[in-house]
This record gives sequence, C-alpha cells and structure tokens, in this order.
Amino acid sequence: MPDRDLLAPAYPDDDGSADAALTAALTAHAADRMLLPQALGALQDARLLVPVVAVADEVEVDEQGLAREKSSDMAAVLVQGPGGRRGLLAFTATTTMAAWDPAARPVPVPARTAALAAVQDGADALLVDLAGPASLVVEGDHLRALAAGWRLVRIGDDHGWVEPTPS
Repeated sequence: MPDRDLLAPAYPDDDGSADAALTAALTAHAADRMLLPQALGALQDARLLVPVVAVADEVEVDEQGLAREKSSDMAAVLVQGPGGRRGLLAFTATTTMAAWDPAARPVPVPARTAALAAVQDGADALLVDLAGPASLVVEGDHLRALAAGWRLVRIGDDHGWVEPTPS
C-alpha cells in the first residue's frame, strides 16, 4: 500500500474553548458599540467554529406513509433575518455553539476563512456567537476586508484596513 500524507488539523491542540482575548473584546463591544475596532482586531487572528448540521438530501416514504431520511449531507448554517438579510454562523467555543444547537458539529477555521465562506455563500454578515453571551455581527466593508485577508490596524486615533504585503 502506498504511503499517504493526511493533512494535519489546523488546530491540533484545540479543546474548543474560547480565546480569552477575543471573549474580552466581544464582551467589551457588547457593553460599548464604539469598541467595534477592538472586537474586529481580536477577531481577525482568532479561530472560530463554524457549525455543520445534517441536511436531508433525499427522503422516502414507506408503506405506512412515514417519511424517513434516505440520505443526507452536511452543511454550514446560514440564517435569514426578517428583512431577508442572511448571515453565516460562527462561534468562539463549543459551549457557545452548543447553546445554539447541541447537535451541530464544530469545524475549526481561521476567522478569515469563515468570513470568506460567508462572502462566497452570498451572506450579508458573519454572525459570531449568535446565542451569546456577547455576539458580534461582521458585515459590509468589514466582512469583505476580513475575507480578503486585510489587517485592521490603528491609524492615529482611528482604525483602518490595510492590504497585507506579499511575502
């Protein structure tokens, strides 16, 4: 049998806990919305958990008229608000994800990858920790900049996104 190389997990020592600095930044932002740059700054280097849930692909009906799942796929979760805006869910920890849906499976990804998935899926936002205790909505220019790998930096008394320099 030929040797095979399997990709190593991106976060081999990940125990599903939230990053303390990110949690502090999200909590501070929940108390003061003017702290959005600090929350985004903590988020840009964070690991997020994107929930994946089973979605029935094919359903069959048996002789008694009962429907049962014949096959299913796993899918990331997009939610839609009353106004039709859609958001991709992501969580900082397995505990915050379980508060939303205990059956969802966590897929650990860099925040940039979650933002990129949101953009590619046509979502309007990346919704971090929707079930709390402190949530964050990343949308518009912030979502696109994060997805593109840009860096949020302090510029004097303000913040701005800068394109990373090629290596």
